[in-house]
This record gives sequence, C-alpha cells and structure tokens, in this order.
Amino acid sequence: MIYLDNGATSFHKPPAVRRAVLEAMATCANPGRGGYPAAMEAARRVYRCREEAGRLFRCPPERVVLTTSCTHGLNIAIRTLVDPGDAVVLSGFEHNAVTRPLHALGARKIVAGRKLFDWEDTLERFDDALKQKPKAAVFTHVSNVFGYILPVEAMAELCRERGIPFILDAAQSAGSLPVDFEKLGAAFIAMPGHKGLLGPQGTGLLLCGAEAEPLLFGGTGNRSILQTMPEELPERLEPGTLNVPGFAGLTEGISYVRRRGTEGIAREEQRQRERCAAGLQALGVEVFAGEHQAGTLSFRPSMDCQEAAEMFARRGIALRAGLHCAPLAHESAGTLETGTVRVSFGHDAAAYQTEAFLRAAAGLRK
Repeated sequence: MIYLDNGATSFHKPPAVRRAVLEAMATCANPGRGGYPAAMEAARRVYRCREEAGRLFRCPPERVVLTTSCTHGLNIAIRTLVDPGDAVVLSGFEHNAVTRPLHALGARKIVAGRKLFDWEDTLERFDDALKQKPKAAVFTHVSNVFGYILPVEAMAELCRERGIPFILDAAQSAGSLPVDFEKLGAAFIAMPGHKGLLGPQGTGLLLCGAEAEPLLFGGTGNRSILQTMPEELPERLEPGTLNVPGFAGLTEGISYVRRRGTEGIAREEQRQRERCAAGLQALGVEVFAGEHQAGTLSFRPSMDCQEAAEMFARRGIALRAGLHCAPLAHESAGTLETGTVRVSFGHDAAAYQTEAFLRAAAGLRK
C-alpha cells in the first residue's frame, strides 16, 4: 500500500515508537499514584514526553499539557477563552474541531480571509476583523484540506498588538513546520500526537501560554483533599489516568522529528506534492495549488470524488475524499458541493510514492 493520508494520521511510524509503547506496557504503572518502581518509571516517561515537546516547540515542560487529541486541546482552549455569545475571529479554513466548539458555545464567528494561498487577503481581512474587538481569535497553521500555510506569525503579531488572545491549531504543522511557542506568544497551541509528531493515536499536546480552565474533573494523584482541581499546570488539565504507553511512543516520535529536523521533512513533503500537482495538471485534472503550500494537495476529478478515492484504493493508493471535516474550508474554496480528493504526504515522503500515485491517476481519464 502507498499511504498518502498523513493529514488524517501518520501510518508508518518509526520503529522506536512501537518499541516504546510495548516497553511502557511492560514496565509502567500509573504515574503519580505511588512511589514504587513501576509508578516512578511511568512518571519519568511522562515527564520525558513533556521535555521533548518543550525542546521542539520552545515551551517550558510544565506548560506542556498531555491530551487525548488536538480536538481535546482545542476544546480546553476555546472554553477557557470564550463565553457564550462572545465574538471570535477565525480564518476561512478552519476544521470542525474549531467551529463545532464555537457553535456549541453560541459564539459569534467572524470569518476572515477566504482566498486560497493569498497571504495579502488573509492578513488584510484578519486585520479588519480584529478591529471589531473580538474576545479571542482562533486560526489554523495549515489547512487540512488544501495545505495552505497561513501567515501565522504575522497574524500572531496583529493579535499581540491589539491585546487579543489567540489559539493556534497546529494539527497539520506540528512536526513538519516550525512552531515556536515562545516567539508566537499564543494563549494556547493545540496539536495531535499521531500526525506529524508520529506518535500513537489517542495522544495530543496543548501548549499553554495562558492559565486554563479544566474541561474534565477528577483525580490527579496529588492534593486529594481538594474538591477543586489543582491550580498548577499541568495537573489542572490532566485528571484521570494518562495514556502512558501512548506518550512513551510520542516521546520517540518527537525525538525522531528533532533528529530529522522539520525543515528537511517539509522540504521533501512539498517536493512530492509539487510533482503530484504537475502530474495531475498534465492529465487535465482541477488541482488546488499555489504559494505557501505544505505537503497536502486537493484535487477535483471529473468523476465523483468518492468514486475516485475507491479507484485509487483498488490500485493500492490510500488517500481521502469528501469534506475532510472542514466544510468552512470547502465553502471558502467553492468545493462544498463536491468535496475534493486529498493527497497528504508525511515524514516518509519519497519519489516512489508519487510515481505510484500518478500511475494510478491515469485512471482518472476514463
């Protein structure tokens, strides 16, 4: 199988990730629940995950909260900053992990910047929207549908200038693009562990620049006399038993990314995405490509998108078709009625994958 659905999850994990998961299952108990060796080993592995993440993202380890997913982290962040009825600025390319929590709160969404691959439009519209004095801003680093890399550093600067707290959704960028917690000055940065960071599913990180309100309540292994959650991070946001094997695996995934370097990973992902775009265009397929694009490419064939994805699957190519949990992005790009077929490269992006994909894509002519 040629796996080109890294926008959903990374599939070919580094071997060290699998080994760490199995080793943790054999050696680790519950962190913070005892002073015996197996509990202490669990605590050590959990803290090492915070340390590795802190090194990659320039964030103090105690500000690294372990979550079950990027969605989990976004919900904590949004419910901390946004009250029912508040105005919130967001880009035109947000995932349902952002728009649904805002909808559930009854927030007033101000959508700013809807032109694909157009930094000038994104910044101009975003700047105008901030003048409405919203309670907060939430924006993605990279569109999960189109691979559009938003000008997040400039957007962050605009938010800082106006004193508006913001949340960065790094679901599609963490592990392949620079994400600098210290430089951005975000209230929160949320990311999954299982995509570009190459960890297991069921893991995520929330980098906390602001004090946060708990989403869940329960035991934390310390201060048990209290009936309120502890004030200190990360315990305040981590009730219950942590996924120790998952975070042990995530540690190794992050270590792999640090050794490879995000620049090298991004460079090869983007090189293969460009080759795919050129090959599809030569076949007469509508391709969504432009400047400021990561390793993700959407296209719209003449046949139904789901049928096209099934054709690729029969030829051994794994990719995704539909709305990709991001109807707002499709609305912005004019593809809401049809959806798109999406190719998304990962850390193992290579020419043989592109060649296999383009051989299979010849079937789109029929």
